[in-house]
Amino acid sequence: MYLPRHFAEDRIDVLAGFVRRNPLATLVSLGDDGLVASHLPLLWDPDPAPYGALRGHLARANPHAQLAPSRIANADALAIFGGPGAYVSPSWYPSKREHGKVVPTWNYVVVHASGPLRLIDDAGWLRALVTRLTDEHEARLAAPWRVSDAPEPFVDQMLRGIVGVELAVRKVEGKWKLGQNRPEADQAGTIAGLDARGDAASTVLAEAIRAWRRDPPAR
Repeated sequence: MYLPRHFAEDRIDVLAGFVRRNPLATLVSLGDDGLVASHLPLLWDPDPAPYGALRGHLARANPHAQLAPSRIANADALAIFGGPGAYVSPSWYPSKREHGKVVPTWNYVVVHASGPLRLIDDAGWLRALVTRLTDEHEARLAAPWRVSDAPEPFVDQMLRGIVGVELAVRKVEGKWKLGQNRPEADQAGTIAGLDARGDAASTVLAEAIRAWRRDPPAR
């Protein structure tokens, strides 16, 4: 992706934390008839070093799960994790009043991870994965549901309907496009404008800008 240095985030702990908070990925692979895209939550495991692996599952009927092993072995897959994003008005910039040389933009946060993909058709692997996925997301609830709460034959039936995916991460890029190329007064104006707008996306993006300003990556 196009990644000017002032928007780049390359701290692995920051990227992994972002993926944990925003686990729904768009997984893109090259198939015989062109690009194939699927939307699925992925877990980012730290092993193997240095970047770890992304793991999840697809419906067996999904065309992504039908790709030939030779096809996916010879072309890297791309997992895209989207975060907060919102329109930024140039009217929020103090520099508009100073010289008027400002334009609108869209600020956002995104992570791209790419590498070879493999499909996994193993009941034990899949059971362990769906248990981890379930425990991860149910942990936020007062009365978490467990895979073991469902009847065993039903779980076995559900597992037969899915295929595991594992992307060995060879490259990972984070883009925090938060107005770092603007003067500090314009950044502050952006935060104030987003806060005043008050919708959920604007509020989350304003907090992302504050977090970046508190703890920017070393350059």
